[in-house]
Amino acid sequence: MAETSGDKKGILLETGTNEFEIVEFNIGDVNYGINVAKVREVITSSDFPVTKMPQAHPYIDGLFTLRGRAMPLVNLPRCLNVQGADVPKNIIVTEINNYNIGFLVDNVSRIHRISWKDMEPAPEVGDQSRVVGIIKMENKIVLLLDFETIIAEINPEINAKLTTVEEVQDTLKNRRANMHVVVAEDSPMLRDLLVTTLHESGYHYVRDFNNGKSAWEYLETLTHKDGPIEAQIKIMITDIEMPQMDGHRLLKLIRNDEVLKDVPVILFSSLINDEMRRKGEELGASGQISKPEINQLIGLMDELLFDVKPKKKDEE
Repeated sequence: MAETSGDKKGILLETGTNEFEIVEFNIGDVNYGINVAKVREVITSSDFPVTKMPQAHPYIDGLFTLRGRAMPLVNLPRCLNVQGADVPKNIIVTEINNYNIGFLVDNVSRIHRISWKDMEPAPEVGDQSRVVGIIKMENKIVLLLDFETIIAEINPEINAKLTTVEEVQDTLKNRRANMHVVVAEDSPMLRDLLVTTLHESGYHYVRDFNNGKSAWEYLETLTHKDGPIEAQIKIMITDIEMPQMDGHRLLKLIRNDEVLKDVPVILFSSLINDEMRRKGEELGASGQISKPEINQLIGLMDELLFDVKPKKKDEE
């Protein structure tokens, strides 16, 4: 399993077919999944001693060292409030939002390649904020977890970067107010934070969706309205990892549509790395910003919509 973050990602990136791969793991009798693109590697927990940290977040067992780098270790059973094994076997080492962190799990089993259309949004059966989707397989259900939300709960800096925007002149805020922005983001917490922050920055007209398929269906309705498409939508912001349809597939459909093809599309995702950036460029992304850099996102929106260049630090 240590090869998880290598060749598998490359295979996936070449397809562009609304498919993705998950690493399946279990805690107790429940099967969970994480996108392969977020996984650096899987290691055996007994090989890596953990150092306790005073006043650490309750989900954190401590720090472990991997190749000279100290990383927090999240006790995922405790985070999810579920009963796991007495001695969890594996640590899933991830890189999400440019943040390296390990997740303690009972056992990692295998990799599955599936279509985003086969992933359904999680049903509302209580507090499911940590589950963003379910994948129904032949003899089991795999729950896809919202690791971004878990990390944001542990690391307040993530929330701060998503909710703190730079002040600008009222003239620019007034120009932002008339822009119709469409957002596709599956994480309920991150979607709410993003929309709220856009509103506070002056982008008042925001239509949001929790998956790419719903966003695409809405965009299709706009193409049938009278007048230029610019009067209906000014810019699209989309996550990459979403149920039903991922952001890359959504971007491809937009670029192949005769009416929508020139709409600016920004990929705003925790999966932005060198290979993902290359994929976005090939598909025609107008820009790509790694979560949670909301100021970079808004700066790019201003640049695309108004040709307003973001200030450099030495100009502030």
